[in-house]
Amino acid sequence: MASVLTVNTATAPIDLGELRTGIDKRPSADPLAVSAPGPAKAGPGSGVAGDSIINRRYHGGDDQAVYAYAREDLDRWERDLGRELTNGVFGENLTTADVDVTGALVGERWAVGSDGLLLEVTSPRTPCRTFTSWMGVRGWMKTFTTAALPGAYFRVIAPGTVRAGDGVEVVSRPDHDVTVGVVFRALMSEPDLLPRLAVADALPAKIKRQVARRTGVS
Repeated sequence: MASVLTVNTATAPIDLGELRTGIDKRPSADPLAVSAPGPAKAGPGSGVAGDSIINRRYHGGDDQAVYAYAREDLDRWERDLGRELTNGVFGENLTTADVDVTGALVGERWAVGSDGLLLEVTSPRTPCRTFTSWMGVRGWMKTFTTAALPGAYFRVIAPGTVRAGDGVEVVSRPDHDVTVGVVFRALMSEPDLLPRLAVADALPAKIKRQVARRTGVS
């Protein structure tokens, strides 16, 4: 059954040279409240109580309130990198099982747990300098981009609580074929895909502007 294996938070920031970050997330044993954090730059950043978002210029806000990554994809990275990767190591709030995160449609909604939490898929994670420094893998940005397994950001439609073991149910899907993986490839490596994104109404405004600027399609 599709489920949340762990709920992960960064209770304290870490320093990576000149970079200060909350990417080092660890599983929580407690149920945690999830709610919309407000606009990027203005609020706490993360939608998960107790989590830390340090650079709110580029991370967090309502369109990136929760980040999920599939345990199955972490397992693939373990094999490729030849090292253990614990839940939360990619900075994800939810490590999932039996959910096709990369194949999730933009605008797809997930009911998580039994406390009314409803999340909506918004966009993929794109690699940044902090992620590259944290992983310590030469050429990591290119490697991550080539694999095209980015994980998904969500906005909070209805608040609730989440805990390890909660079920995940996809309760609605939009009538288009724009997945998280398609958006990632369009933004990172295959610009010919950009016109396809115009039908995905749930995309964050900044991605919609980028699509319009690069394609003339709005």
